[in-house]
Amino acid sequence: MEIRQPIHSEHARTLDTEGLRRQFLVEGLFKPDEATLTYSQIDRIIVGGIMPVTRPVSFAPELGRHTGTDFFLQRRELGLINIGGAARVLVDDRQYDIESREALYIGQGARLVEFKSVDPANPAKLYFNCAPAHTAYPTRKVTLAEASPETLGSADTSNRRTIHKFLVPDVLPTCQLLMGMTQLEPGSLWNTMPCHQHDRRMEVYFYFDMKSDAVVFHMLGEPTQTRHLVVRNEQAVISPSWSIHSGVGTQAYTFIWGMVGENQVFKDMDHVPMTALR
Repeated sequence: MEIRQPIHSEHARTLDTEGLRRQFLVEGLFKPDEATLTYSQIDRIIVGGIMPVTRPVSFAPELGRHTGTDFFLQRRELGLINIGGAARVLVDDRQYDIESREALYIGQGARLVEFKSVDPANPAKLYFNCAPAHTAYPTRKVTLAEASPETLGSADTSNRRTIHKFLVPDVLPTCQLLMGMTQLEPGSLWNTMPCHQHDRRMEVYFYFDMKSDAVVFHMLGEPTQTRHLVVRNEQAVISPSWSIHSGVGTQAYTFIWGMVGENQVFKDMDHVPMTALR
């Protein structure tokens, strides 16, 4: 497990490109027959990827050393969205079949969690966010049809997109974790613009559905001290609560967002006027 420390906004202003990438960019999320984990001390979120190919993948017992618990999910909840081939996930004594573009919420206290690909030639790619939890809510699968879709933006502003809200209070209860997937329509390039902050939650963006030569310029930083990261396919960006989080791509793409913090009100945003950006 890689550990990322919190970073102050004034410190972030001083970083060059490599410094920004080292602090905020998460690369190499999917490795065959492994679970990758990056632990950000910003709201204690864990970001990772699981790609079972030739054998099942499960969380190693020693992960409890990082969380100070007897087992990984003893005091944590986890949400995953599959972006690959079909998966079978065993949670204690129950099996869940998770197709591409479907999600699974795993409640606090699950001991045995095991991941398999239905077809090794088309392996599952399970992107997950994991957060501290205080209550055990039921584990549940969420299909794309159940994910509370909302279409926003327009072709005129190059940001026509559909937001699929998988893990939100209107769909199922969680302790604090929110997750969803936003898909841009062909010809649209911008996400979350006009941009916003939410001082009560941090957020992680995971970009995918991108060709090998495509990039997203992910905007971050304080509204009057903006910076950018060049992000490629299947990479994620950690966004502190003081930072904006927006991006523009060289072509349409899809991204998964996950939030952890003090509330679960999706529309609790501090909007930034376009005239204030610098």
